[in-house]
Order: sequence, then structure tokens, then C-alpha cells
Amino acid sequence: MVRKALVAMESYRLAQYAVPISCYICGGDNNYDVELCRHCSAPMALSHQANTQGIEPGMIAVLGTAAAGKTVYLGMLLDMLTRRNTRVQVLARGAFSITLQQRTMAALAASSFPEKTPNEPDRWNWVHCQAKLPTQKRPIELIMPDMAGEAILEEIDHPHSYPAINSFLKKCSGMLLLIDTERIEDGSQEQNYFMMKLITYLSEQSQKKKRGKCTRPMAIVFSKADQCDPCFANPDRYARDRTPNLWQQIGERFSTVGFFASSVTGACSQRLDHGSKVNVPLRIEPRGIVEPFEWLIRKV
Repeated sequence: MVRKALVAMESYRLAQYAVPISCYICGGDNNYDVELCRHCSAPMALSHQANTQGIEPGMIAVLGTAAAGKTVYLGMLLDMLTRRNTRVQVLARGAFSITLQQRTMAALAASSFPEKTPNEPDRWNWVHCQAKLPTQKRPIELIMPDMAGEAILEEIDHPHSYPAINSFLKKCSGMLLLIDTERIEDGSQEQNYFMMKLITYLSEQSQKKKRGKCTRPMAIVFSKADQCDPCFANPDRYARDRTPNLWQQIGERFSTVGFFASSVTGACSQRLDHGSKVNVPLRIEPRGIVEPFEWLIRKV
């Protein structure tokens, strides 16, 4: 004998599914309980937080080639700004926003660098934080993703390959561009060509222009500059002397640009790992980390 049971219908769940939630990054519709956007793979927590708080966070893009130091720079920046200091105070929004900082500092503490950021958008680390300057009464809500350098290049060469990157760069209010100083000093032109491509892409994508120039502020950061004293002494002159094509492109296309030099390590060594050389940080001596970010949020 089969017994029948009545199950109450939870109609409120059907109502929730009937009303889609827009992704804060790309604007695509999603169900209310999904973790990542089905269109661009951005965390839907960004949309939920924006809706509940009634605040629209600004966006800052951290861009550069693969191995330019984006993950290390962003992780160290967050670690420094979440401590008590007199320059910029940062408060993380959501537990997912602490993952990048945690992984970066754990890797450096183990005398290694974080693993390369995967190309798959669903594996990127996103940071939603609240930043406050001592001179401002109200804090600024910011979103900063750690996007893979290879994915950025693919989007530049083939637009709309990565919806998250395309949508984010259209909406971002400021940009941090990291240039690998070590590769410039080695004579490689890779950084120069990549940045010229990126500058062209960003300027043509921007809708806010004044006298033909993009008005979004841009901080050019020469990363890994610990062994390059001229770069730290005068980043503007270094950019003009060592990357003249990039210097000219930026001057013609952007109206608000700052040049900076930064480093996370005081010294590095190399070891063999399965036949290939791997950099190993010997001393953690952050320098020039906060200045580009502080300059940028003041301009934003």
C-alpha cells in the first residue's frame, strides 16, 4: 500500500525565479540564487551587495601582460591598506574579496610568488572594497578584479572574446597599468607593444572624451623596479626614455596620466623547477605600492 503525502508548495520560490537579477558587470539576467553570472562569470554577490546597500560601486581596472605582477601588486596593496595607516583605509566587502589578499600573502610568506591567474573567468579573484581618504568624509565603493594577462590580450585582439573584460573596461572609471620593468631592461619589446595595443583599445572604447582625449585617469606603474634606480628616481623620464612609443601614444590619447615605480621584493633569486627557472622572493620590501592607487582614487 502506497501512502500519499501532501507537500506544501513554496510559491515564494517561484516568484523569486520569475524576477531576474542583472549582473552588475555585464547587465545580463540571472536567477537570484546563482553564484556566478551565466554570461560573464562575474560574482553575483556584487549585484546583491549593490542592491541591498543602494550604492553603485565604481570600478578600477588593473591591467598588464601575463607575469607583469598584477596579482602580487593587488594582493600586497590590499594587505597594506587593510592595516591601520594614515593614507588610505580599505574595508573589504564580502568574504570573497579577501581571497586574493590571503593567497598572495601566504605565497610570499612561503618564499614564492602566487600561481599564474587562470584564463577562465570563473576562477578569477574579484575584490569589492570600501576606500576612504583622510581628506574625504564619505568612503568610495570600488570593484577591482584580478584578470589574466593572456585573457586581456585575447580580448584586445579579438573583442568580445571575454564579456567580463569588455563590459568592465567600458564601465571602469580609472585604470592601473602595470609594465614589467625587468623585461624592459632585458630589451624585450613585448611590454611596449602590448601597452600600445591596450592604450589604443581603451581610448577608442571610452565614451568620455575632451578635445579628442580620453578623460578617464590612468596610472602607469613600472612593476618589479627594485633593481632599476633610474625608474624609481624619475618614472616620467624613464617612460619617455625607455618606452618612447608608449609615451607618445599616451600623451595623444589620454588627458590624465601619472607615472609610478613599484616593487614588492627587495631581492629575488632563481631556482630550477622541472627544468625551468622560477623566481623566488628573498626579501619582502614593498615600495611604491600605495602611491599609484592613492593618486588614482583622488582623480576618480
